[in-house]
Amino acid sequence: MRLTLEKAKELMNHAASVMEGKENFLRHSTSVGDTAAVIAEAAGLEAPDYARALGYVHDVGKHLCEKNVEWHDVLGYEYLLKQGIDEQDAWICLTHSYINGDYTCQAGGIPKEHPLRCEKLKAHPYNTYEEIINLCDLMCLFDTMTMEKRLIDLLVRKGVHENTHYHIVEALKLKEKFEKRIGHSLYDLFPDINY
Repeated sequence: MRLTLEKAKELMNHAASVMEGKENFLRHSTSVGDTAAVIAEAAGLEAPDYARALGYVHDVGKHLCEKNVEWHDVLGYEYLLKQGIDEQDAWICLTHSYINGDYTCQAGGIPKEHPLRCEKLKAHPYNTYEEIINLCDLMCLFDTMTMEKRLIDLLVRKGVHENTHYHIVEALKLKEKFEKRIGHSLYDLFPDINY
């Protein structure tokens, strides 16, 4: 089944109900989804609520992890498939962490190899909605903030690694891509953005 906003809310709330730190999980997921809907609308996409739904479930795999969230992307993808969600929509759990389908292009160092992260992700063409969620995950902690502030947050929390420069450069390119599409700064869409 295609992911609807109602189903996304149900899955997000179920995940939160069984995990530690559920308030932070809910705030982040809600922020990513709500920010994505605003950007999708500004970009002229016909389904801003679909972007919102994808944002709500992008981190759903975190409820299946014990402390270490390293595998939340893979676990989330598999979880959504088990819930009957179409594979195209389940991909959001993988694509949100890695820019350009490259599992080495993420914050916090290069993750362990997995066929879903390596071969399948590389062969998966990102759609615009997936790129928006990727972008919004880099603009939201608990509220919408500038990407620059969020990248500093990631550096402080996750440290500097061999892929850090690559990830920052590609993150800023993704932001620029959407600014060209909408014709102005993304930050203009959010009057209360956290600088």
